[in-house]
Amino acid sequence: MDSLPRTALAIGQALQAGDIDPVTLTQHCLEKARNSDAVFISLTPDRALAEAEAAAHRQRLGIPLSPLDGVPLAWKDLFDITGTLTTAGSRVLAKAPATHDATAVRHATGGGLVCLGKTNLTELAYSGLGLNPHYGTPHHTPAGPEPRVPGGSSSGSAVAVAQGIVPAAIGTDTAGSLRVPAAFNGLVSYRPSRARHDRRGVTPLAASLDTIGAIATSLPDCLAIDDLLRGQAVEPREPADPAQTVIVLDTTCLDDARLEPGVRQNLEGSAERLARAGFHVIRRPIGSVGDTLDLIQRHGWLGAAEAYTEYRDLLERDEAERMDPRVRQRLLAARYMPPDSVVTLYRQRRALQTRLRQDLAGATLLTPTVAHVAPLLAPLETDPERFAEINLATLRLSMVASLLDSPAIAMPSGRDEQGQYTSIQLSAPHGEDEALLRAALAVDACLSDTP
Repeated sequence: MDSLPRTALAIGQALQAGDIDPVTLTQHCLEKARNSDAVFISLTPDRALAEAEAAAHRQRLGIPLSPLDGVPLAWKDLFDITGTLTTAGSRVLAKAPATHDATAVRHATGGGLVCLGKTNLTELAYSGLGLNPHYGTPHHTPAGPEPRVPGGSSSGSAVAVAQGIVPAAIGTDTAGSLRVPAAFNGLVSYRPSRARHDRRGVTPLAASLDTIGAIATSLPDCLAIDDLLRGQAVEPREPADPAQTVIVLDTTCLDDARLEPGVRQNLEGSAERLARAGFHVIRRPIGSVGDTLDLIQRHGWLGAAEAYTEYRDLLERDEAERMDPRVRQRLLAARYMPPDSVVTLYRQRRALQTRLRQDLAGATLLTPTVAHVAPLLAPLETDPERFAEINLATLRLSMVASLLDSPAIAMPSGRDEQGQYTSIQLSAPHGEDEALLRAALAVDACLSDTP
């Protein structure tokens, strides 16, 4: 095929105009998926072609199901898809093919999205780096000869988009698993508040933290797909008025020596461009963010306790020896979390959610998505201690929004001196998704149009 439009919505427009045939498009995407390295765990060609043929029929009749009717989509292999194994990136979890689609899959199909297959991930979705010894580690290297980590755990979903196999893919986010791979691959992702989606048919990691969402090349794509995942019609949203939009740049992050120079420079540059465009950009520390970071540092990660509880039975079986040792050891380490720490995390989470809402008072929070660019892959494959250190550093900032159930959007902010992607995050108090989306659309329009 000739070069495709860059975004899912633009492909959808071309499909509806008759400029692209859904079947030809799906065949093209399937071929690219087959030729990719460790990006997909399984493909669903029969289903994909049947759905593409149905979309072509609707195209001829002029009755599309949505603006994305006929657009191919990939799913992180945590989502049940009828007739396929749900591996969760593991060799020991899946026993039989799923008999039903996950609710989100069913809703997406109802909007005409074409199910291409299931993407690779960190085993059990339990790492921010994206390595997988069972199915290989996907990678997309934007600059330099050496492979870098894809980010995790939604590694295959991000790389499938970065390589142009699909215009968008679905992942999950428990501590940053949508936002980190988006950041490392120059993409956009949206972590919704948990109550926004039905997660039936999605393999859990930490039940009170898991969310589902899209990774794409554009923010409007993520929002349109999010509407369809909820079983809703795609809702056009007006960007917020910059003159009425307050952006708070958390200076606590800027004062952190762990923030790499390229990330800092591009974050500052984004803030300056927003201010020039008429946004009210305020620089000040957000106490609730700093206190959340301190809480996690002192008491550990709540998701670790929930993940250990979720997979304790598996860890006690002989099959556990077949797991990625890095994932197994991280799960086992949570056995020693003191009960009072777990209870403190639950209790303080509620208080910090309230404080964040008070601290922001209707503003949108601006922070880095990750404090560093994608690390080189090879050293982390061979050094477990280095892997554990970098994994925690990678997830440190994104954990805040996860613990507080804050809707959050990661978007590219540029590249560092080595050509690696950097990313900013916009977030809001939990449940304030629509306000965040309107502010993010305005920010996106500004940063996309400004040199």
